Amino acid sequence: MKPLLFGTAGIPLITKSRNTINGIREVRNLNLDVMELEFVRGVNISTKTADNVREISKKNNVVLTAHCPYYINLNAGSEDKINAGIEMILQTARIAKECGADSIVFHAAYYMKENKDRTYENVLRALKNTGKILKNESNDIWLRPETTGKKTQWGNIEEVIKISTELENVLPCIDFSHIHARENGKFNSYDEFCEILEVIEKNLGKEALQEMHIHVSGIAYGEKGEKKHLNLDESDLKYRELIKALRDFNVNGVVISESPNIEEDAMKMKKIYEGYQS
Repeated sequence: MKPLLFGTAGIPLITKSRNTINGIREVRNLNLDVMELEFVRGVNISTKTADNVREISKKNNVVLTAHCPYYINLNAGSEDKINAGIEMILQTARIAKECGADSIVFHAAYYMKENKDRTYENVLRALKNTGKILKNESNDIWLRPETTGKKTQWGNIEEVIKISTELENVLPCIDFSHIHARENGKFNSYDEFCEILEVIEKNLGKEALQEMHIHVSGIAYGEKGEKKHLNLDESDLKYRELIKALRDFNVNGVVISESPNIEEDAMKMKKIYEGYQS
């Protein structure tokens, strides 16, 4: 069985001379395995730099993923705004592919004044168009709509799984912290984590558990869902039980730490996982 890989959402905090290439090297120095390229405020890597990023990531055996800009809303009130969201996904997919990444994550939409069914159809239509463009460009990168932490956002567990059954280049990014926050404290036990993994396996097959893209952090929440990310030990998330569930289901893929202390919690989770392995 391949091991689950752990890494950081962006450049590790301790990186000197902060840039993507030095961040990749630092990930390896920390004995981590993944770095998520954070394009949350815009795609900021050129094609020329991407070549170097790909080379350094291969040399250091660091897997890369990417996070699209936050400004995407595929259920916006105008076609111009929807098309702008599609373009952000396309820009991320293109440069991520050049960097050697195989997976990009995004928050797909807000419900706005639409009902959930209508919002789903709008997201589906936009991602279908996005997928067609990427296919025509021979870009086979995975598009990963993320489970979101606020009830105003499209992206509960049912929605991201359903859309993954309908589009061939789409699989979910499962953010266990967001699910926990969105449901105001639920989904925070070994059995509940297993329940999520069982639903993924039932609907998307065992193969999906071998290609997981997971986000984890501590999280503060209220009745409306997510408030902010926290370090794991500052929150109530039962992350040790989560890691055990991932181990027991033989999950493969990547786990990205989105805690404020990104590398510390990534290393913490990897150590716990390796303890279950031994």
